[in-house]
Amino acid sequence: MNKIAETIEQFNAPLVVERGPPPSIMDIIGRAANDPTFDVNKFERLLEMHERIMSKEAKAAYMGAMVKMKPLLPVIDRKGRITITDKADRSKIIQSTPYALWEDIDEKITPILNQHGFALTFRSGVAQDGKITVTGVLGHQGGHSEETTITLPHDSSGSKNAVQAVGSSTSYGKRYTATLLLNIRTKGDDDDGVEGGKAGLISEEQAQTLRDMLERSKSDVPKFCTHMGVIAVPYIKAKDFERAVITINMREKAVEKARAK
Repeated sequence: MNKIAETIEQFNAPLVVERGPPPSIMDIIGRAANDPTFDVNKFERLLEMHERIMSKEAKAAYMGAMVKMKPLLPVIDRKGRITITDKADRSKIIQSTPYALWEDIDEKITPILNQHGFALTFRSGVAQDGKITVTGVLGHQGGHSEETTITLPHDSSGSKNAVQAVGSSTSYGKRYTATLLLNIRTKGDDDDGVEGGKAGLISEEQAQTLRDMLERSKSDVPKFCTHMGVIAVPYIKAKDFERAVITINMREKAVEKARAK
């Protein structure tokens, strides 16, 4: 083959262009950061867009992992019991309510949470009125987290001292924020009443907790009581306390979303 023929053959050969993956938004941001002529406002908008994308991806990862994990979460046995007796006659039981111990909940759910990339943590504090606040935070390794807070009085029932009262309220807060975030179910003795078959009602501490939550969420109290099938908050049955807490928390989240718009 002469030189002319070789030149023609090379000219007619298909052009091969090496293509790599398209530049990511971080590549674009990196190039923009190194370009002194790049518009700062555009740079900030790129960063904001990147944060929104990352936030959506993190929330999608959270929800995907939650969907897979939810069927594996156990039903917890109620091994604890709150017993309230008459002040004048300690042998007379006014209320006896079973509940799931925090230790049992934590032991059952922690391995499952770890397996699916979740971590459950808590923050405690003191409200302006001196009551205890417990915030449960359910975080995922993808970066998204959800949280809920409950405000509680000091649990001084059963002749507890001040330290014991704080510890009891904090444990109570962990139980309820964890069950709210994970929708954990409990089972066991459902005898929430006193001897003789009378329906057991929530304690005064529980009633005050609900009142505080209703006030904070700006809920319509009469409407809430109608929803719970009672004439007033103290008449809510002990077995319905958890449902009442969930109802108010849903209302509070709806209010927060409305304010954010």
